[in-house]
Formats: sequence, structure tokens, C-alpha cells
Amino acid sequence: MKKLSLIFSLLAIASMVAGCAQATPAIIQTPSLQPALAPTATQTVTTIATQEPVATPTQGKTDQIDYEQKAREYLDLLVREDYAAAFEKHGPQMQAAFPKSKMEEVWKALIAQVGPFQKVTSATSQEKSGYQVVVLTSQFEKALLDVTIPIDPMGRVEGLFFAESKSSSATEEWTSPAYANSSSFQEKEVTVGSGEWALPGTLTLPKGNGPFPAVVLVHGSGPNDRDESVGPNKPFRDLAWGLASQGVAVLRYEKRTRQYAEKMAVIIDQITVKEETIEDALLAVDLLRHTDGIDPQHIYVLGHSLGGMLFPRIGLLDPGIAGFLSMAGAARPLEDVVIDQVTYLANLDGTVSAEEKAQLEQVQKQVNQVKDPNLSKAILSTDLPLGIPAAYWLDLRGYQPAQAAKDLQRPILILQGGRDYQVTEADFNLWKKALDGLNGVEFKFFPALNHLFIEGEGKSTPAEYEKPGHVAEEVVNDIAKWILAQK
Repeated sequence: MKKLSLIFSLLAIASMVAGCAQATPAIIQTPSLQPALAPTATQTVTTIATQEPVATPTQGKTDQIDYEQKAREYLDLLVREDYAAAFEKHGPQMQAAFPKSKMEEVWKALIAQVGPFQKVTSATSQEKSGYQVVVLTSQFEKALLDVTIPIDPMGRVEGLFFAESKSSSATEEWTSPAYANSSSFQEKEVTVGSGEWALPGTLTLPKGNGPFPAVVLVHGSGPNDRDESVGPNKPFRDLAWGLASQGVAVLRYEKRTRQYAEKMAVIIDQITVKEETIEDALLAVDLLRHTDGIDPQHIYVLGHSLGGMLFPRIGLLDPGIAGFLSMAGAARPLEDVVIDQVTYLANLDGTVSAEEKAQLEQVQKQVNQVKDPNLSKAILSTDLPLGIPAAYWLDLRGYQPAQAAKDLQRPILILQGGRDYQVTEADFNLWKKALDGLNGVEFKFFPALNHLFIEGEGKSTPAEYEKPGHVAEEVVNDIAKWILAQK
């Protein structure tokens, strides 16, 4: 059976399930489920979770509890959809944060993404902050997940996490691309922003006499790290090392949805692209303006996927940004890209199974909900594409990236891979239709490259992202040439 659910591999934000002990309810750092606007389609899965316990509950402690068995029993109740019995296993904090109605909503959303539960393949347990944290590595039809269940000393469940199993992650190490000359640049750790959302980052700075032009790299959707790691691939590190080798400084940073997954869960139903992406991109630009060795008049924003879709909104908020680059940025509404991706994957082997047809119909219904003029924040996230809450879709309603880019009146470079099934040539053509002929706007199309701008042959598939590769040298050269030409 085809892994149709892999389309849901990059969710910008995720569903929150419950809270633990005295902790704040939270999502965990896992691969995301959102499609089109993210770097991959193989970082499977779901983020349905809670923050791990931080309190130390010792009062009433009961010895001789088989914590692993408690966790297995709890998971079995979810599998059997006996939500009432599972609810009774919860401690007081979990009961308050995770009502039975929410349990059913979340479990069904998970199964829709990864298929039915099959078996527990292994189990581990460790004490943490007074809780026993049990991890049940579990095989679902379409993914291997680590199901994490913190249990208090009374044997009560106080949290629930689902994440792609660490044992299923790619193990191959990243190697430097041939076009990077590590002796020509240096890297230093920096902090983007301050206060509760401060983000660790890396500035890759060319050696020699500055000041240098600089570019901020803005992630695709999902809780990405600073390298935008996908399996063994690190496209943002490729770009940073390749561009710095040619005299362009590069700033990359951890994404807020990765660094502060717990805090983001508190506002999960209100999160938009502003909190997910835009605010931190602007702070990164501001950091560069105040960094020695950087030319403050020549700071650029390069967005990949979701970042490439959002650069007009970033630019309109900061007139001092010198120019913009979009790599595989969607120009169509996100919901339209979603249904196209699902259709593409369903047809990869030339046939559409009954299950795939049913999933296509379900996604179409969810897309129709997004387009419904009566869409409101009261609509459940499970009734919307990718499980993304209504606030996110409402924020993007009416947004036309290519049309918005016309108002920037600054240099723009649009780059697109011809083998990209997540953001396609149709999007590239929309950018061209809106921007072609405008002063300072250029377009680059690379027939052999996929969504990560890595070269390949034939139809691109989710499995392709697990093969090691590098951003194509011609892409790095074209970006460096374009930025240096703006000075």
C-alpha cells in the first residue's frame, strides 16, 4: 500500500492533547504534518502531545508499580477507542486538560494520518522529575512512532506524546558539499530576538575585509532546526557554507515551533504565520543590522517553501530589507496545494485504491471547509486540512503572495525545481505572470531539482528525501551572483 499519509509530513503547528502535572500543556518537538510548504514528506507524523512533567509529586507514592504495564494498558484502551476507561487512568491534571471528547478527536486524527495501530515493538522507561516516563515504540500502518506516557507515583497517566520514532530516523551523517570552502569562512553562535522567544542561531561569516552582504534563511513549515534538516540532508547548511564561500554572510536559526514547542501549545488555536515565521524573520534581519562585519544596507531574506510564500508579508513590514529570494514558494492558496499533493501521491503507482479514494474525498471536504465563507474559529481542527486550526487558515484567507510581492518594489529572485511535487511549476508560472517585466525581478527554473533543490531523476517521491544529497551547486552560484550583483 502506498504511504499516502506522507503528504502530511510538515505541519506548521500541531494539535495539543493535554497537560502534565503542574506543567503547561504543550506540543513536542516532532516532525510536522504540513505538506506543500515544507522541506520533506518523509518526516512522518503527528504531533499530538503534552509537555513532560516538571513537578515532583512524591506525596502518596506507591511502590511496586509496573509502569510499563500501566502504559501498555492505557495505549490499549486508546486503540480499542474506550475513551471513558482511558480517561479514568488520568491523573487530575490530565483529566482537566484532556476531556474524553478531545481524546476521541485526537486519536481519530492520528489514525487518519498514520493508519491503524499494529503493535508495540519495544519499550523503555526512565524516571524524570518524579515521574516514570515510559516510551512505547509502536508500529502503525504507515509510521513507526514513539508513544511517550509519563506516569505519576500513584500509577496515573499525566501526559501523552506522539513522535516519529528515533529508531526510524536517518542515521547517515551530513558531509560538506564540494563547493563549500571551510577555510574561507567562520561560524559563531548568535541569538535571534530576546526574552521568552529568543532563538539560538548560527552566523556564517566570510573571512576577510567586510562589510559583507548577508541573507537570512527562513524555514519551510514544521518545527525545523536551523539547518532545515530532512533525513541526512541539511539544505540550509549547504546554502550557508556555499554562499559564505563566495562572500555572502548567512544567518540561520532554530524555528520557534521547534525551540519553544511547549509554549506554542498554549496558544495553539490562535497561532498564525505571524507567530510561526514572520516575527522571527524580522528579528533576524534586525540582528544582522547590528552585527559587525555586515553591510546593513545589503541584507536579504531567502525563504524556502513556507518562507518563500511569506516573503512579501515579511518585506512589507520592513522596508529596509534590500531584496528577497524565494525557493519553492507557493503562489496558490495552501489548501489548493494540499489537495494537489494528496492527489499526486495517490497516483504515484498509477492506481488509486479505495482507501486512497476515501482519503482524497475526506481531504476535499476539509478543503471545502477552508473555502467556506462561514469558516470560523469554532470549527474543529480535525475538520480542516492537516489538522491545522481555523485561525491559521483564516489568517491566510485572501493572501496572494505573487500579487503582494508587486508592492515590495525591491529586487526579487524566484527559484523553482522542475521535479518538485510539493510546490510545482504551476506556482512558478503564477509568480512569473504577476512579476515578469518588473524592474529587479528574476526567475530561475531548474528542471532536474526537487523540493530541496537536490538533483534527481524521474518522478520525485517521499523516499527521495531520505537519500543524502546537497543543494545543487548551480543554485548556490546563482544566488551568490544575484546577491553580489545588487551591491
